[in-house]
Amino acid sequence: MFALLRQRPWIIALLIALLLLAWLFSGERLVARDDAAPDSPSSAPPAGLARVAVEWLEAQPMQREQVVQGQIEAWRRVELRAQVSARVQRLDQDKGQRVAEGQLLLSLSPDERPAQLARSEAEVRQRASDVRAAEQLRQRSLISANELLRLQSELAKARAELDSARLQMQYTAVRAPFAGIYDQRMVELGDFVQPGQALLTLVDIDQLKVSAQIAQQQVGQLQLGQTVRVVLLDGRELSGELHFIAAAADPGSRSFRIEVKVANPQGLRLAGASATLHIRTGEVPAHRLSPALLSLDAAGRQGVKWVDEQQRVVFSPVELLSVDSQGAWVSGLPQRLALITLGQGFVEPGQQVDSQPREAH
Repeated sequence: MFALLRQRPWIIALLIALLLLAWLFSGERLVARDDAAPDSPSSAPPAGLARVAVEWLEAQPMQREQVVQGQIEAWRRVELRAQVSARVQRLDQDKGQRVAEGQLLLSLSPDERPAQLARSEAEVRQRASDVRAAEQLRQRSLISANELLRLQSELAKARAELDSARLQMQYTAVRAPFAGIYDQRMVELGDFVQPGQALLTLVDIDQLKVSAQIAQQQVGQLQLGQTVRVVLLDGRELSGELHFIAAAADPGSRSFRIEVKVANPQGLRLAGASATLHIRTGEVPAHRLSPALLSLDAAGRQGVKWVDEQQRVVFSPVELLSVDSQGAWVSGLPQRLALITLGQGFVEPGQQVDSQPREAH
């Protein structure tokens, strides 16, 4: 056979030509297959576009509610202090008792004060008599006007000293300035006290106030007179009314103090305990979503990422309204949006993406 090929070289040339044609034909089929690949249903997304999954959400009306931690306080609390130097002579009431306004709580020793009061009263009577006699003499021009003026001045001085002596006596009887509970006593029978020393504490718990601090971003949503739900640590609930909002923020925390008035007709001993305030501030459109979808932007604002009609990623800051076992309620988003549920961590605002919707659940 090899001898035949050597005798007829045109056969070799024919074989080579056939091989070349076969190779060129196979290359055209490969190119055609590559060109048809993008039209295949299982093709990849356009080059450079990230693929994300989105879920369509529709806003629902929801009651906005501010929830803050507060401290329950007595409506009124006063610490009564000694105003004279004396000894504790009598304990007229026991601590823990309910007392009426003006009721005597504690007595201090009078010491020399009754005698001083008696001298002052006698001095006033004497000076008053001198003035009456001088006025009659002045009418007959038997004394000068200056002499009458001097006697009147001495009478005024004597009356001032009498008022002071009466106050000194009143200070020995410590009375309740308002009706309430005799809560604490800081002295014992026989103790010597000085002016300014604390004697006892009186509290009024017929009403309570719950104080709390609210953020400066939220204080504008509050109004005096709003109904407030007060939840105690043991689960009991009380109803209150917002009766005070500070005009200026605390310099340290930049938050505003609020106070809620709560009726306490049963006299529950709650002052000093903690409570949670729930303050409704109106209805807003809100979306429920998974808290895991919340993220922060470069400015530290909390928000979510979604895809607009141009298939671009948008970051919108949101206000967190509430969180429960079903998810988080947020406001501040469009009425209807395609929320990114998968792949949000790999895309940035303004980036164009290939979104694939899925059924809401």
